[in-house]
Amino acid sequence: MPNQVLTIDPQNELKFKVDFSGLFEQGFTTHMRLTNPSSDTVLFKIKTTAPKKYCVRPNSGVLEPNSKVDIAITPQPVYLDPNEKHKHKFMVQSVIAPEGRTNIDQVWKEISPDQLMDYKLKCVFETPRVSNLNDSGDNAAQNEVTKKRAPATEDSKVPKTFTVFKHDNLENDLQKATSEVLLLREEESKLRHENLQLKEELLRLHQKVGEGRVRRHSYTPDKNAQATMIPWIAIAIGMAFLGIVIGKFLM
Repeated sequence: MPNQVLTIDPQNELKFKVDFSGLFEQGFTTHMRLTNPSSDTVLFKIKTTAPKKYCVRPNSGVLEPNSKVDIAITPQPVYLDPNEKHKHKFMVQSVIAPEGRTNIDQVWKEISPDQLMDYKLKCVFETPRVSNLNDSGDNAAQNEVTKKRAPATEDSKVPKTFTVFKHDNLENDLQKATSEVLLLREEESKLRHENLQLKEELLRLHQKVGEGRVRRHSYTPDKNAQATMIPWIAIAIGMAFLGIVIGKFLM
C-alpha cells in the first residue's frame, strides 16, 4: 500500500462537542482540509465507522495538482453511546487518477486495493468543560478521589463560630420542643379535670332525677286508701243533702 499523497489537517484526530447527557452539540461542525501537493490528479473519499451519525460534505471528489479542499463534518442530533465512543473513526481514502480516465465511479470500481492510499483519524469528544470522553476512565477515578477528599477538606475549612452557632440552634430547638411537651401535658391535665367535672355533674343529675321520682310516689295516695275513702265521701254528701231538705221543711 503506497503512502498517503495528500496532506491532511488535522493530522491525527477530529474533535466534536457533546453535552453532559451525551447529545451532540447542534450547529457545531468540524472541518478537515485536504491538500494535494503532488503533480498528479488525486481522487479522494471520506469514510467513517458511523455513517448514520455524521454528515460529510463533500464526501468524495477530485483534487488537481497543488489544490486543496475543505471537508465539513457535522454530527447528527443524536446521542453518543459511551460504548461506541472509541469506535468512531474517519478514513481518508485516495488514489492517483489514471491518465485519460474521466469516469470517476468506474475508476473506484476497477482500482486494485494495492493502489489505494488510506489515512485514519480518531474522534475525540469534548463536553462543555472540555473534558475528553476518551479519557473518561481516568477522569472518573480522579473525580472519585476528589469526592472522597472533599468532606474532610470542607470540614477543616468550617469556622468554629459556625459550629457554635449550629449547637446553639440545636439547644434552642430542644428548648422549644420541651416547652411544647409541657404545654401538651398541661392541656391533657385540664382535659382530664374537665372530664371528671362532667362525670360528677352527670352523676348529680341522675341523683336528682331519682329523688324526684321517689318524692312523687310518696305524696301520691295508695289505690286501696282511695277506695276506702269513696264511701265516706258519698255518705257525707248524702247527709249534707238531707240536712238541706229537712231545713227547708222546718222553715
